[in-house]
Amino acid sequence: MLTFVPTPIGNPQDITVRAMKLFEKAELFLCEDTRQTKRLLRLLEERFGMVYPEAEFHSFNEHNGRERLNEFGDSLPDREVVYVSDAGMPVISDPGQLLVAYCQQNNIMYDVLPGASAVTTAYAASGFEEGKFLFYAFLPHKGKERSSALSEAMNNGYNTVLYEAPHRLEKLLDEIVSIDEERELFMAKEISKKYQHYYRGSAGTLRDAFQTITIRGEWVVVIKAKKSLHKSLSFDEVFTLDLPPKIKAKLLAQLSDRPVKEWYQSLIQK
Repeated sequence: MLTFVPTPIGNPQDITVRAMKLFEKAELFLCEDTRQTKRLLRLLEERFGMVYPEAEFHSFNEHNGRERLNEFGDSLPDREVVYVSDAGMPVISDPGQLLVAYCQQNNIMYDVLPGASAVTTAYAASGFEEGKFLFYAFLPHKGKERSSALSEAMNNGYNTVLYEAPHRLEKLLDEIVSIDEERELFMAKEISKKYQHYYRGSAGTLRDAFQTITIRGEWVVVIKAKKSLHKSLSFDEVFTLDLPPKIKAKLLAQLSDRPVKEWYQSLIQK
C-alpha cells in the first residue's frame, strides 16, 4: 500500500499521530530528499518517542521519478510504502503526481493523508472574503514566461496564491507594482515557524516597507482579485437586447465559436 503523508511545514508538533504510526511500519520511503526525511524522523523519535523505522530510503523527484517507478513500481501493492515531500502536502507543486498517475493507470490502491498545506493556511490567514481562489505555485523565474504568468495571475478574476523564493521576493513586488500599485496583497513569511509573520496592504506600501524587513525564509503571496467594472453578457441577455441583427450577431459571435454570418442568418430567419 502506498500512502502519501504530509509533513510539518514548520513546527514539528504539526505532525499527526496517524502519520507517525505509518512511519513506524513503513518498509520503503520515497522522498523528495532522503536527508530531509531522515532528519525529520530522528526529530520525531527524540521529541515524541516515535520508533525509527527499519526501512529503505530512496529519493523520488522530477529528475529520477520515472526511473524509480521502473525500479519499485511492481512492489508498491505488496509493501508498506510512504511518499513524503520535504514539507507540507505531497503532490501539490511536487513530483509526487507521477506516483499518483502511476497508481491510477495500474489500478494500485493508494491513500493520501490530510495535513499541513501552506496554500490553505496562508489563504485562511489572509482574511480575504471570497471562498474561491486559484493556486499558481511558483511563477517561472524570468523572461516572457514569468511576465505572462504574473499578468494572468493578476487578471484572472480570482484571488490567487503564489509561492516565492526569498531572493526573488523584491523582484515580485516590483513587478506587481508596475502592473497595479494599489493591488491588495497578503504575504505570509515562514508559516508555522519561529519567525512566522503576516503582512497585508497595497503592493506599493508593502514594497516600500520591505526595504527594512528581513526577507529571508519561505513566502506565500496572496493577490486579491481586482473587481471588474464590466459585466459580461450571457447568450440569453444578448438575445433579449433590442438591437439590429448585424450588431446582435457580432455580439453572439464573440460569445461563441460560431461566425458572425451564421448568427446573422439564424437571427433573420426567426
